[in-house]
Amino acid sequence: MSRTIQVTFDAHDPKALSTFWRDVLGYVHPGPPGVELPAGADPLAAWDEFLERAGVPEDQRNTASALEDPDGDGPRIFFQQVPEDKVAKNRVHLDVRAAPGLEGADRMAALEAECDRLVALGAKRIQRFEPAPPLSLGTIVMNDPEGNEFCLD
Repeated sequence: MSRTIQVTFDAHDPKALSTFWRDVLGYVHPGPPGVELPAGADPLAAWDEFLERAGVPEDQRNTASALEDPDGDGPRIFFQQVPEDKVAKNRVHLDVRAAPGLEGADRMAALEAECDRLVALGAKRIQRFEPAPPLSLGTIVMNDPEGNEFCLD
């Protein structure tokens, strides 16, 4: 029997980090439980209102955030607030498939364009690995705004 997974990030600012990853992946913030969001409504604003009505103190309203694949294919991503800083390289990281089906110069150009877009969102470029067929098609290693490593693949 297979299992579904949720990917969890430790974060200082769950709302900001989830917003970054929302924009990277094309995921969406789900609305609060039992709240029907009208088309075009901001789910994060709905969460703020929901937490206020529930009596959650303002300083505790950014302890968690989540993202879901709007197509229902990818895993749910959860962001939980932690007090400590990131101190070592990730042992697990995400590979963002930004150039499916492309090879060589076309692939690397697509990865560079996506890298530029993500840097504008707050990511940091770390290193480019050139294609080395047959084992590597080329990647760009990056950090998200809180220093978590990921690859453009």
